[in-house]
Amino acid sequence: MSKLIGSVKEAIEKTGLKDGMTISFHHHMRNGDYVLNMVLEEAAAMGIKDLTVNASSVFDVHEPIIEHIKNGVVTGIECNYMGGRVGKAISQGIMEKPVIFRTHGGRAGDMENGSSKIDIAFLAAPTADNMGNCSGKYGPSACGSLGYAFSDAVHAKKVVVITDNLVSYPLKDTSINEGYVDYVVEVPQIGDPAKIVSGTTKITRDPVGLRIAGLASQVVKHSGYLKDGFSFQTGAGGASLAVAKYVEEMMEKDHIKGSFCMGGITGYMVDMANKGYFDTILDVQCFDLKAIESIRENPKHQEISAMRYASPAAKSAAVDSLDVVILGATQVDVNFNVNVHTDSNGYIMGGSGGHSDTAAGSKLAIIVAPLIRARLPLIVDEVLCKSTPGETVDVVVTQRGIAVNPKQQELKEKLIKAGLPVKDIEELKQIAEEIAGVPKKVEMGDKVVAKVLYRDGTVLDTIKNVL
Repeated sequence: MSKLIGSVKEAIEKTGLKDGMTISFHHHMRNGDYVLNMVLEEAAAMGIKDLTVNASSVFDVHEPIIEHIKNGVVTGIECNYMGGRVGKAISQGIMEKPVIFRTHGGRAGDMENGSSKIDIAFLAAPTADNMGNCSGKYGPSACGSLGYAFSDAVHAKKVVVITDNLVSYPLKDTSINEGYVDYVVEVPQIGDPAKIVSGTTKITRDPVGLRIAGLASQVVKHSGYLKDGFSFQTGAGGASLAVAKYVEEMMEKDHIKGSFCMGGITGYMVDMANKGYFDTILDVQCFDLKAIESIRENPKHQEISAMRYASPAAKSAAVDSLDVVILGATQVDVNFNVNVHTDSNGYIMGGSGGHSDTAAGSKLAIIVAPLIRARLPLIVDEVLCKSTPGETVDVVVTQRGIAVNPKQQELKEKLIKAGLPVKDIEELKQIAEEIAGVPKKVEMGDKVVAKVLYRDGTVLDTIKNVL
């Protein structure tokens, strides 16, 4: 027996893809992904219309989806993140139905609780056998963890694995097993390796970024959470990695041994674990080649699903055991609400991903961002889109000072006692406006182009079209 069939077209025929269905994709191929475009191109050629695309993230490489929207092939999009090129078209109102934005945990949770239904999942797999056992750790298009594909594999009515590295049965190290898979398709390439992961993620050299990172690491130190058993998540950006570097130096100095680090994993976090600062790496997504090598070879480096990472529908999730998370922002308002969905002009260019999941689950959520970006203040009266609610954000760190959420009075006192530049968030807003001026109000239209769902499935905000 073999589940191997001849082409993507045959997979579409055999799974019975019809007008009005929902198809899903994962985003571990990142900006190097070929699979989403490949499937939509075939579906369009076959005359299939009115599809909803549920992709854990949509990147700039998926720009062809704009034409598919205009031609009626795609009439709905559900995702956790959207790159700027597709985001701009959506913000201009090209689609009738609003985009549905979820969080990483919320997407998995909605599949688990049945409110998000997938007819056919098309899963890019860097390595697979003819029965559908597959992994992201091997092959020319290796991406490491397949954490965001698990929910699709488990809950979709039909599952097609698409690979460019077919190996003999059984695949020795399986992420998703054959029991979930209906068909396997071999193609020449599932993605561009150069754009799937970076060679190595680097710590920022920008003095402003280093200043912010230095202050954020002091917040971690004086919060009281930096002790044996400490758990930590930081992003893959240069400033976030600098925070990790400073935290590592403090852990070394004080002989602190953490429990786990988590999230999108970089070589820097791998190094920290290899040096013994963390016992375990929980990895839902690899960001660079070093992380892929580690997940392939190190038993302490665990691949986890989005369900285990952050699903609010699960009995527990790893975010619920997280001490400290370092997050970014495009805007923060005076009530500590954070926007990571739009730019300062209102155009969609991002999404929550795990932002609001980790802010909700962690004991200490720290936002790091420059006070002025592109000559505009970071802190505003009201964010253009509420991506993460202010009640889950504890501290905002800028190069000009640190704002602490009023509900964290004890933490505020600790930071003041430590001599850190603690300021009210209104004061930081004023400083920013003195430097950059008061930004003029962004004019938005009346059409809702996106709905932002919180991790529990409730509507947190809507995004209107840009005029």
